[in-house]
Amino acid sequence: MRTGLLGGSFNPAHGGHRRITLFAMDALGLDEAWWMVSPGNPLKSANGMAPLAARMASARVQARRAPIRVTAIEQQLGTRYTADTLRRLTRRYPKREFLWLMGSDNLAQFHLWRDWRVIARMMPIAVIARPGYDADAMTSPAMAWLRRYRVPAASLRKRGRWSAPALVFLRFDPDPRSATARRKAWPDWAAVHAGAAPRDAVTHRLVTSDDTEGNRV
Repeated sequence: MRTGLLGGSFNPAHGGHRRITLFAMDALGLDEAWWMVSPGNPLKSANGMAPLAARMASARVQARRAPIRVTAIEQQLGTRYTADTLRRLTRRYPKREFLWLMGSDNLAQFHLWRDWRVIARMMPIAVIARPGYDADAMTSPAMAWLRRYRVPAASLRKRGRWSAPALVFLRFDPDPRSATARRKAWPDWAAVHAGAAPRDAVTHRLVTSDDTEGNRV
């Protein structure tokens, strides 16, 4: 199973998340994608962050009838950094080939993530263009290192074993939707999911509480 991993706050999830995920799956020949809803992100303010269960529930709504699994596996693994999470995932699911999906806004600050070169060596990375962030991404310290490993999307569609580091850029019609805009338009969105206890689509456990000791990028 070729599986794309998209991490984020999903505060809330919206149609843009779904659109870019399905686009990446088609472009790269992925079998499915996992949305890894982070308990917390230190590079984002905690102000206005909805409870994990509410964010999970909003993601499940957006993932309906699509080969997308919504998971809070980072909370359940007890990992604090993305690199540690990915190490655990590759050991736990040895028959899967994982690929890390992220927007160009994340590539711009990728060098701030702990062990970011380790992440790049563990699995291929696909960067999805986002309006307003591409210039910063292309001139970032991480890109200076990753540039030599850039490959075309077609090379990742081949059914041989993936190798890493490998970096591919995906471009398509820009999607203006964002979680920030969604919160401004609907400040009380999380109230719709009050008391929600969504089931994790990967571990099959109920997610009932928030955890501030979450992902530390």
